[in-house]
Amino acid sequence: MSDGLSVFGQDPVWLILVKALLVFGILVLLTLFNIWFERRLVARMQHRIGPNVNGPFGLLQSLADGVKLALKEDIVPKAADRLVYVLAPIIAVIPAFLTFAVIPFGPVVDVPFTDIQSPLQLTDMPVAVLYVLAIASVGIYGIVLGGWSSGSTYSLLGGLRSSAQMISYEVAMGLALIGVFLYAGSISTSEIVAAQERLWFGLILLPSFVIYMIAMVGETNRAPFDLPEAEGELVGGFHTEYSSLKFALFFLAEYINMATVSALATTLFLGGWRAPWPLSIWEGANEGYWPILWFMIKVIGFICFFIWLRGTLPRMRYDQFMDFGWKRLIPIALAWIVAVAVIRMISLDAGFDRRYLFAAIGVVAVLFLLMLFIGEEEDEGDEVLSDEPFDAFAGGYPVPPMPGQKPTTTRATEETD
Repeated sequence: MSDGLSVFGQDPVWLILVKALLVFGILVLLTLFNIWFERRLVARMQHRIGPNVNGPFGLLQSLADGVKLALKEDIVPKAADRLVYVLAPIIAVIPAFLTFAVIPFGPVVDVPFTDIQSPLQLTDMPVAVLYVLAIASVGIYGIVLGGWSSGSTYSLLGGLRSSAQMISYEVAMGLALIGVFLYAGSISTSEIVAAQERLWFGLILLPSFVIYMIAMVGETNRAPFDLPEAEGELVGGFHTEYSSLKFALFFLAEYINMATVSALATTLFLGGWRAPWPLSIWEGANEGYWPILWFMIKVIGFICFFIWLRGTLPRMRYDQFMDFGWKRLIPIALAWIVAVAVIRMISLDAGFDRRYLFAAIGVVAVLFLLMLFIGEEEDEGDEVLSDEPFDAFAGGYPVPPMPGQKPTTTRATEETD
């Protein structure tokens, strides 16, 4: 992308439509593959077989499930706000597709059967990453409105949880990207990929990469951060009252969002479509249509990361999850931004031995990591609670005691006496 943003906006209308259809088709096919791949990989982790009947290796199982969902009876709750209830899944799924408009799949190539040269990217702009963050945040409205319009307490609680969770972890995600902007000197996705020609940002900005990976799991409501669904507490979360095609749209939005954050991580931290070493030694590795292969391999690698987390980690408690985001992730991201800004300023001014600076930053980073494993001191209120009598049935139904409280007697004991 030596020509920068000047190569965009030159395509004829028919080529723009073809690119848009190809992006749409890739996302739909990738969603079908990811659902099958997740079920097969989790099954392997749990010593099960997984889908293996419909099609070779069960590859058509996701398609069969999609057809089944579309043909199921569509039920609308009586207490629902019908207009918002119908629009909510549409609002959730459309932004998921729009975010891929600025994701680069490869360099400038020759369009087959024509004399046109065009980048393997639908479009780009000077603030492309901010566009992705802005469009992704619109999807939150679909989830919140879906939970509110259902007329169900469980759905409302799931929608509120999701809005708080996604907004909280979007802050950490945005802070993790600032280091990339400082090093690349641009917010354009194609120019960020061009800036990683020599070294990937995932290596020189490792803390930003780790923070982003944690935040992207919380942003997509995936395990162990799938608190908005929380089947044991909220039945199905914000989409409890949805069925048929509307539920399928929420399902589609979740898996496309997984692909979106994975593609964004690939673009910003792993060199985008550039071939990994030692494949990069081959001169033709980053030319033609080969970069699409390297890009998809990296994206599927992040999908494996999502699935691995779901198959190994238990779900967090909601208060633990929010404390981790606001009290741990965001402060560490802010401290790292200051460190990156200092490094960049000294690097540009030169005339300073950066080894001492890196050593100091390493010590500070270790201290921040230790903070993650140091538990908070117990609140003074717990000691007061332990001295107060606690009746689990005072509200008419059993309630578990708070930390430090001990139930005095049980209702069953009283009735026996």
